[in-house]
Amino acid sequence: MEKLLKRHKANELVGITSICSAHPLVIEAALHFDLNTQNDVLIEATSNQVNQFGGYTGMRPIDFKNFVYSIAEKIGFPKQRIILGGDHLGPNCWQNEPAAVAMEKAKELVVEYAKAGFSKIHLDASMSCFDDPTPLTAEAIAERAAELCLAIETSLPQQQYTNITYIIGTEVPVPGGESHTISTVEVTTVESAKETIETHRIAFEKRGLQDAFKRIIGLVVQPGVEFDHSNVILYRPEFAKELSNFIEQTPYIFEAHSTDYQTPAVYRNLVKDHFAILKVGPALTFALREALFALAKIEDRLISPEKKSYLLDIVDQVMQDNPKYWSKYYSEQHSKAMIDLYFSLSDRIRYYWPNERINSAVEKLIDNLLKEKIPLGLLSQYLPEQYRKVVQQKIEATPTALILDKIQQVLTDYAYGCYGGVE
Repeated sequence: MEKLLKRHKANELVGITSICSAHPLVIEAALHFDLNTQNDVLIEATSNQVNQFGGYTGMRPIDFKNFVYSIAEKIGFPKQRIILGGDHLGPNCWQNEPAAVAMEKAKELVVEYAKAGFSKIHLDASMSCFDDPTPLTAEAIAERAAELCLAIETSLPQQQYTNITYIIGTEVPVPGGESHTISTVEVTTVESAKETIETHRIAFEKRGLQDAFKRIIGLVVQPGVEFDHSNVILYRPEFAKELSNFIEQTPYIFEAHSTDYQTPAVYRNLVKDHFAILKVGPALTFALREALFALAKIEDRLISPEKKSYLLDIVDQVMQDNPKYWSKYYSEQHSKAMIDLYFSLSDRIRYYWPNERINSAVEKLIDNLLKEKIPLGLLSQYLPEQYRKVVQQKIEATPTALILDKIQQVLTDYAYGCYGGVE
């Protein structure tokens, strides 16, 4: 990450896409996308996905690392070009517990990430716990972030912790996505960004963490981008002009969360304005879902009833039987909730792909279509962009190739933002 920082601070208009997903096909798509380039690939796990108790994926940090590396090995991607990051690392998962208890768990969490080899750590202690005031003061947030950093730096040998770079910042979107309709987003003020830097400097120095403070490379701020279930707020450079001018006078870059569903031109403008780390998550699994749902429709036309995967029916049943990951986010009106269930931009279906029944249905769907030659007309109906590439002999009409290409459409937009080229 320090290489990116140096290049960007040397006035190169470069950025990096942060892949925030634990789905194997998304990670495979991302690694394939940059297989024949010299670009590093940044893959991040969030605290609710991956933690010392398994998270919703069932993986601890070392498991996630091995999981990513196994995919890299399968496709021949150099492991030295993979950067592993930890996002929202702090007491996020334990907000309903007393702060002292939550922070002890958060310390254990960040240390596990660091020991597993994650070299980019977002220290996020911005959330209030059970016995905290709401909101926390900037000083309290910085104190807790420094405590998390101290836990890392005193638990690892020097040669390992000095390779870690940190991200700080409190003005972040809610982990998991917005639960309500949005129409406007307040851009972080320069005063707030300055306060974040200064409160962290004081808290770090108080604990003798001057060297660690020098390894802070970026701040998470709100540049004015966001999305909810059916709306996207696009970036407006004029609204973030003061922020952009401010960061030029510092040794830092910005990290932008919730950049999903923006346009290629927006991504380029974000990088030009020093939002050099662009996080994407739901947009990737949204594309995955679109591909799988399209393939399920194709399967419906090609496969006899007794051999079908019935993926859509199984997804519907599993999600309605276990509404844990979507009920508090979607409308109480049943008909609207059912639309959001499948088509919300927040894509809460992504929490269900590891489910054994759904995973088995996906495998059967792919296996069924591997045995069939998909008619071009049928492919054009449900996956028109991939149809064009099949006709041009750029990809094969196999289910996995079609899925990977659908995901890579999203990555293409981000690549334009990070490196320029053809929009």
